[in-house]
Amino acid sequence: MTLRKKHKDKIVEAFTNPERITKALTQGVRDALLKHKQAGNPIIIWRDGKSIWIKAEDILIGK
Repeated sequence: MTLRKKHKDKIVEAFTNPERITKALTQGVRDALLKHKQAGNPIIIWRDGKSIWIKAEDILIGK
């Protein structure tokens, strides 16, 4: 099997498993929020059509 085919197969496999994609994205967001909180950096969220700054101490980390 060529390297190109192997990568293509992995991509197809990943996109046919939405639970795996959701889990990876959720973990990535959680990790990013945790890093911001630990570093004392605020984040910006979108709420009611406006961007809102959230202070590091107010960032909520889910499980």
